[in-house]
Amino acid sequence: MTSDTTSETEQKIADTLARLHRTDDLAGVEAIRVEALGKQGWLNQLMKTLGKMSPEARQVEGPRLQGMRTRISEALDDRKAALEAAELERRLATETLDLTLPAPAMPTGSVHPVSQVMDELAEIFADLGFSVATGPEIEDDWHNFTALNMAETHPARAMHDTFYFGEQDRDAEGNRMLLRPHPSPVQIRAMVEQGAPIRLIAPGRVYRSDSDATHTPMFHQIEGLVIDKNIHMGHLKGCLIDFIKAYFELDDFPVRLRPHYFPFTEPSAEMDIGCDRSGGKLVMGQGDDWLEILGCGMVHPNVLKNCGIDPEEYQGFAFGAGLDRLAMLKYGIPDLRTFFEPDQRWLQHYSFGPYDQPNKTFKG
Repeated sequence: MTSDTTSETEQKIADTLARLHRTDDLAGVEAIRVEALGKQGWLNQLMKTLGKMSPEARQVEGPRLQGMRTRISEALDDRKAALEAAELERRLATETLDLTLPAPAMPTGSVHPVSQVMDELAEIFADLGFSVATGPEIEDDWHNFTALNMAETHPARAMHDTFYFGEQDRDAEGNRMLLRPHPSPVQIRAMVEQGAPIRLIAPGRVYRSDSDATHTPMFHQIEGLVIDKNIHMGHLKGCLIDFIKAYFELDDFPVRLRPHYFPFTEPSAEMDIGCDRSGGKLVMGQGDDWLEILGCGMVHPNVLKNCGIDPEEYQGFAFGAGLDRLAMLKYGIPDLRTFFEPDQRWLQHYSFGPYDQPNKTFKG
């Protein structure tokens, strides 16, 4: 390569670098790269002439041309980085995120009344020293009925009341499988596994073959259990009164216990709460009328024996209520079936915000 050609090449490099310095957008940088280093770029064309040179000339021109390529490549990278940084600074200075925009009028998600009531009850009973226990919804008839002192002829075990699986669907011990009609098997499993003393509530879904304005095939219940030494009906009544007052947020709430029969408790009772039905409205905590709210009683000695607990040493009480019904009474929901219908208007009216805190007014 002659000195004149070398001088022209150096001038071309100087011109390229000068143009690159004046370029103020990434498209211009890319055009200069293609012009110089692309397949048909002028520097690549010079590199192709190395093959026609003598070995001595190639040893001189090869490193020189490679140095030119390196100078241009580094200059292209530096200019590109500078332009990208400038663009980022411009965007940061001009683009903003308006955090003051109002939230949507109706959040896309909300808390169902049943879920809200579950949270409220968990808070109330936690203050009373209860833990929360759960168990399978597909159960066997021993945990559902036999362990609870229910005879084979008990009406609750009939096909028209309970959702049984097929006759061939049995567990390893030969027990029939079914959808649990109450959360009581959670209590049975807890007593078998943990023994005594024990204090728990068991909320969850249950299933019965029934459907009208106050009954659905699937609904929710909560049951409570206390097993300890020297437990009596006075403890049961005091616990339930504290619960009712806290849940309905009333300091003075008339209650009464009426004798009843349950195979798994003895003695057994139903609890009524005072209410007023005059004027076509149901008002809780006042008036001369009564409304049955839950069933309860002292745990039957046979149930304790079935779970491996000595009834001579330990006693206990249990209670159960419908979660859906508790929600209806507190929040004025007239029809249980609407709990499970896909009505957006109903959800907007009765549901709770995701950040609403459960009621917690227990003062015991």
